[in-house]
Amino acid sequence: MPLLAFLGVMAYSLSMAVVTPALPLLQRGLHTTPSGAAWALTSMTLSAAVATPVVGRLGDLYGPRRVMLAVLLVATAGTVLAAAASTLPLMLAGRAVGGVGGGVFPLAYTVIREVFPPERTASAVGLMSSMLGLGGALSWCMAGPIIDQLGWRWLLWVPVAGLVPGTVAAWWIVPRSPPRAGARVDWWGAVLFAGWLVAALTALTQGMDWGWSSGGVLALLGLALVLLLAWVRVESRVAEPLVDLRLMRRRGVWTANAASLLAGYALMAGGVLFPLLVQLPVRDGFGFGGTATQAALLQLPASVGMTAAGMSAGLLDRRIGSRAVLLAGAVLTAAGYAFVAVRHGQMWQLYAGGLARGVGLGFAYAAVANLVVAAVPANGTGVATGVNTLVRTVGASLGTQTSAVIVAASVTAGQPTEPGFALGFAAGAAVMAAVVPLALLAPRRVPRAGFLCWTGGRDAPTTPMAGRARPGRCRRPGRRRARRGRHPAGGPP
Repeated sequence: MPLLAFLGVMAYSLSMAVVTPALPLLQRGLHTTPSGAAWALTSMTLSAAVATPVVGRLGDLYGPRRVMLAVLLVATAGTVLAAAASTLPLMLAGRAVGGVGGGVFPLAYTVIREVFPPERTASAVGLMSSMLGLGGALSWCMAGPIIDQLGWRWLLWVPVAGLVPGTVAAWWIVPRSPPRAGARVDWWGAVLFAGWLVAALTALTQGMDWGWSSGGVLALLGLALVLLLAWVRVESRVAEPLVDLRLMRRRGVWTANAASLLAGYALMAGGVLFPLLVQLPVRDGFGFGGTATQAALLQLPASVGMTAAGMSAGLLDRRIGSRAVLLAGAVLTAAGYAFVAVRHGQMWQLYAGGLARGVGLGFAYAAVANLVVAAVPANGTGVATGVNTLVRTVGASLGTQTSAVIVAASVTAGQPTEPGFALGFAAGAAVMAAVVPLALLAPRRVPRAGFLCWTGGRDAPTTPMAGRARPGRCRRPGRRRARRGRHPAGGPP
């Protein structure tokens, strides 16, 4: 069953990333503008952002199996529609429907928490987080051969190869979970949540095309603010809110969400800056004049490094805790960006900085997911990890737009100049440096499997034994304190 969750997440991350290398060809094939082609990515991002926390909540209420089946079926239908579409509106509709597949992330975390023993949860969560990097790496590797041999449209059929077997496996393997008695969905909260989120993200994605001070952007931001205030009021009053705002105030949750926002920025900032720099025509000793294939190859080591780091983050989590893993990831990513901010004249320097960025983000993504899973009760895993994934998506949108604005501001004679790229890389370093204090504020985790610890504060572990351990001390469960003659849980010997 864990393999099923990995397969579903992998298929969705592939469907999200696979369209990026094909955007120029998609523009020509569907006879649209660059802005219209970009909506093939934006539509799926917006849909996923709205669907992820809602699906996570449904998984908490009705069990991950039935919700995962529905999500995978809808995502498969949307992906097939997008791949077969002959017009841009049909493709955008298919991509928006396929974005519902973003809900597999919180569902996968819920499955992990139900299936894996506690000492192996961190490793599984780290592996799940690494699927994002692996999906990006595979999409870039497959893009060239598929486009050259079969055409760009076949690239859109690739995710179906993962979604179809994932759906069959979900029906066959995932055990049923009883729904919570009397549980209800906060549909008013879901509608208001979707409204303010779509308005805010549309303003962010269209800011460059429309102008940040344009009436359309300002109107969208104003609408987002009004709907956000209404949503907060509704969520604070209903008995079973879509997003429990009190849960979001826990130290392990809000620090992880803030770090996810910044890590999402760092991921997409590099996704904009590195390929653009590689393909920039050589002028005055700056630029590489590379091809799209060379730009893709530059992304490959970073994606592989991100995947490997996510897979190993679970072992590090058991040894040193999620807080230390997040700290290491932030420092490594910031160092990678700082290096290329001052040294970007040769390809090996971009490879070195990009690899450090990829490995650091792999650690950071796995750590924030583990922090959230550890900070919330089991019946809140889906919605909490869904919100965390949403925040990461918002950060990614900010990274894309901000980096593009920084580079565009440096254009001279129709070509970006070196100061723009240096400033963009420096901004990425500063953003990840801001994760360092968040990592230090995050709660401590159990350093080794088989030990229960007390860290103090209201976010401390809730097991009976952990509640009776001394602050800052850890001990093995089931161990009797013979000298005091009482059971370790506090009961009679």
